[in-house]
Amino acid sequence: MKKTIYKLFFAWQFDKEEKWLNECSAKGLHLCDVGVCRYTFEEGKPGEYTNKIELLKEWPTHPESVAYIRFLEDTGVEMVGSLLRWVYFRKKSDLEAFDLYSDLDSRIEHLNRITMLFLPFIFLEFSVGLSNLIASDSTNKFVGILCVLLGCLICYGTYNIHLKKQKLIKERMIHE
Repeated sequence: MKKTIYKLFFAWQFDKEEKWLNECSAKGLHLCDVGVCRYTFEEGKPGEYTNKIELLKEWPTHPESVAYIRFLEDTGVEMVGSLLRWVYFRKKSDLEAFDLYSDLDSRIEHLNRITMLFLPFIFLEFSVGLSNLIASDSTNKFVGILCVLLGCLICYGTYNIHLKKQKLIKERMIHE
C-alpha cells in the first residue's frame, strides 16, 4: 500500500530531510516517489532502505549525471526520483554501508554546489526587491518587501550551509 505525505523542507535542510526519510524507512515507509513538498512511500520491512539526497553538478539527464547514476546503480543504489538537480537515492540496508561522499573534500564540494545554487537567487531577490521598494506604487513596495524577505531567508540558509562547511574544514584540518 502507498502513502503520500506532504512536508516542507528548505534546500539547506537536505540533511534534516534525509534524516526524516530514514526515520520513515525505519518505520517501514520506503520512499518510492518524490515531488515538490510531496513524498510517496510504499510499506515494507522496517529499516529495509537507507536514503541519501544529493545536489548533482548537472541535471539528472546530463550525460555526466547519467554516468554517475549508473555507477551508483551498479553498486546497488536505486534512484527514487529527482527535483531539478536534487536526486533521491536509496539502498538496501543489509548491503554494505551507504555513503555518497567518500571523504571530507567531497562533502565540502557538495556544500559548495548548494551555496552556488543559492547565490543567483539572493542577488535576484534583493535586486528585484530593492527596485520595487524604490518604486512609488504601493503594490510594488509590497512585492519589494516580499522579495527582500525571501532574499533574507535564502541568506539564512546559505549561512547555515557555510557553518556546516566550516565545521567540515576544521575537521579536515584536524585529520591532516
